[in-house]
Amino acid sequence: MPLSQLNFIILTVVAISTGQILFKMAASEFELSVVGFLNSLSNIKLICALIIYFLATTMWLLVLKITPLRIAYPFVSMAFFIVPILAHFLLNEKLSWNTFIGASLIGAGVWVSVYE
Repeated sequence: MPLSQLNFIILTVVAISTGQILFKMAASEFELSVVGFLNSLSNIKLICALIIYFLATTMWLLVLKITPLRIAYPFVSMAFFIVPILAHFLLNEKLSWNTFIGASLIGAGVWVSVYE
């Protein structure tokens, strides 16, 4: 796989991960009521998350146009590492060694899945 193709896949996964962080931020202000839901629609964090997800989905379509799904899809699991790291630094969520051990196992699985 060309390096440019790999970089585009990674950029897509980073965009998805960033969207998740923004969804979490928006969720803290979300209320389960009709008025709360309508107010949440104007939440800038939610709007940004939806825009980033739209862009990430568009990028994913472009990735799938040039990459076999069996190669591209395992890279999505990198979000299991990226999201907790971002959550630690941006949301002050706890980060444990289990995260790194799990990410290492996932990374090894991705490598096995895409190795040719």
